[in-house]
Amino acid sequence: MHLYAISDLHVGHAANLEAVNRLPSYPNDWLIVAGDIAESDQLMKVCFSILTKRFAKVFWTPGNHDLWTIPTSTNKKRGVAKYEHIVELAREYGVVTPEDEYVLWPDESNPALIAPIFIGYDYSFRPDDVAERDVLKWAEEEGIVAADEVFLHPDPYATRGDWCAARCQITEKRLQSAAQQAPLIIVNHYPLCQEHAKLPRVPRFTPWCGTRRTQRWHLRFRPLAIVHGHLHIRGQRIKDDIPFNEVSLGYPRQWKVERGVADYLRPILTMGVPSTPILS
Repeated sequence: MHLYAISDLHVGHAANLEAVNRLPSYPNDWLIVAGDIAESDQLMKVCFSILTKRFAKVFWTPGNHDLWTIPTSTNKKRGVAKYEHIVELAREYGVVTPEDEYVLWPDESNPALIAPIFIGYDYSFRPDDVAERDVLKWAEEEGIVAADEVFLHPDPYATRGDWCAARCQITEKRLQSAAQQAPLIIVNHYPLCQEHAKLPRVPRFTPWCGTRRTQRWHLRFRPLAIVHGHLHIRGQRIKDDIPFNEVSLGYPRQWKVERGVADYLRPILTMGVPSTPILS
């Protein structure tokens, strides 16, 4: 029995949806999906339906694309209301969300609680000499403007930073309690550490990539592993002896479609095998 992880399926792209639909069956295994499935409710449903038929259990946390309110969508919910709506869609298919109880990995010799969390970002992943009020201007100097500025709304919060702060406060309490029960597998869409949010091709995209509030969470909660996506740069980094796994699939140009999605599933846990870093 394995626990696999992937993110950024972006099934709004036909090649990605077709590839997800060709996934073989893993009837005994669990799957983490760390956000960015699709922008529309219909595609979210399609993907949840496919994945829950392929895997014994599926976990999901939202990415920014999942929470977009786009003009062509029939669902005009925004911000928290959109998030809560997608949570309910996920639950209809039995998908575990950040609003549900953390689930215990059923390995008595190596127990772990799988903790999908939803944090967001607050523009604090920026250089120290760039003030928050200037961060969008700083990014625009190199032609970087995230589509979130148009499609991702924080309602009823005044700002995305306010929403992020509220989510951090809620999540810290839950993780603190859970970490006393069993080791954690923490799953978020965004990287938890600022130094991991490095995008060589678009270095000034970092303000939309996380929050410094989570910078030391791996030391506070000492998880077995951290899983995230968002960057579309697959790989693993070890920090303070903890593996940080970026598990994005990405847009069709960013992965080899002919290999199929199965080749991009990252193993996080295996039944009967102690958790150790898997270097790649």
